[in-house]
Amino acid sequence: MIIWQIKPKAYVDKPGGIYLSKTDGVSFLYIFRIASLSKIFPTLMLYKLWQDGLVDSLDDPLEKYAINFTIKNPLGNSRRPASSSARTPRNHLPAVTLRRMASQLSGLPRRLRSTDLLWNGDTQAALNLLRDDVLVVDPGTKCHYSNVAFSLLADILGQAVAGSDYESWVSDNILKPLRMSNTGFNVTSDVQKQMAVGVYGNGQPAPLYDLGWYRPAGQMFSTAADMAKLMMALLGANGRNLLSQDTLNIMLNPVVKCQSSYFAKSTGTPWEINEQLGYDVVRKDGDMDGFSATLSLVPRLKLGLVVLMAGVRPADKVIVHLANGYLIPALERAFREAQQTFRPPPDPAPYTGFYTYRNMTFYEIQTDSSGVLVMKQLRPSTDKTGSYSYKTTKLDYLQRRVFRVVFESPYPCNMKANNASASMEAQDRQLLNFYRFNKQGVSPGFDSPGLNTYRVTRIAGRPHFT
Repeated sequence: MIIWQIKPKAYVDKPGGIYLSKTDGVSFLYIFRIASLSKIFPTLMLYKLWQDGLVDSLDDPLEKYAINFTIKNPLGNSRRPASSSARTPRNHLPAVTLRRMASQLSGLPRRLRSTDLLWNGDTQAALNLLRDDVLVVDPGTKCHYSNVAFSLLADILGQAVAGSDYESWVSDNILKPLRMSNTGFNVTSDVQKQMAVGVYGNGQPAPLYDLGWYRPAGQMFSTAADMAKLMMALLGANGRNLLSQDTLNIMLNPVVKCQSSYFAKSTGTPWEINEQLGYDVVRKDGDMDGFSATLSLVPRLKLGLVVLMAGVRPADKVIVHLANGYLIPALERAFREAQQTFRPPPDPAPYTGFYTYRNMTFYEIQTDSSGVLVMKQLRPSTDKTGSYSYKTTKLDYLQRRVFRVVFESPYPCNMKANNASASMEAQDRQLLNFYRFNKQGVSPGFDSPGLNTYRVTRIAGRPHFT
């Protein structure tokens, strides 16, 4: 992961594998408030406790861990007529669940009534206030931004599940393992010496507020270097992963599409997710007095970008969107141009030969100079051979009789599969499952389940087209 700044002087953080650069004006060790990027940490806590078996399900109701939680839901199931005895799956869905709290789907209000973001109450006082409050939307039906959800989630998980206060748990289980030594909650005098001065749009310095009970939703500070370490962990790109790859996949996937009036196409835990150049961009923004921050991930490309600013976010441009407009095509080119390594089968003989799919599409499988299988799609020709090689792909050996199709460059053509046209892009990375060898010691054919293509059968020799 690379962070560029003006007038670079090379610096390498070897333990984290992060390549950075310094400037005369802003050091990579300058501290910034990260505002709502703080919401990533209660979410990590939820997934970690779930992965470790301390939380039974991401869809557990909040009441399971906070037995005195109650709130009115006038837009939900309570609107059904009292005489109705209908029992549908929806009746059995808990309303405010842990996953919905982490994905802006809980329906909880943005803040507690009669409070501001500096409220210094506790969780019991918050539960008391919610008792006579209402859910803004029926949980799970619409995206609605809530700071309450994350503060409540963090404190309840800490008290009822982890047996620790939330901030201590984050320090012990996230910050220390990732060596995020310049990230935390308490803005001490030493932290202030290292902190960039946040300013309002008029250039006036902003005070360093303490968010009190809302600290889990927006209190934290960090540096570009520390946030890069977090991004690498989220992308599974270093050896200090907090979560398994399966858990990370769940965390980085969209939960539901949002209504058109919401500021993101989809919501995740805790992400706002939009599409750019065909990729899901998983993003979290944060804004508070004097500071703004963005963390952006493109999981398919293992691309991460963090922007920390001491000042107001530019109103006329989205920096991450502009940066990704250059970075995504550059990475695609790099991946295409990178030399790929292919594995040959122990014995290629059982696989080489000619094949057809329903006498519509024909293939020849050979070996290259290194023993790797090469599959050529054949088309009719006007010369005396009657056929020619149309497109060539490599078959990467995975295990006995199973190969992966890999294209070494993009192709614009299509092939027929089940009376449908399958683009070369769709074929790329698909699996070929060859049949058991016959008495002659060769495979009589193969399937491509990912393309819903079955019984590609071996033929005696090269086809001749008339």
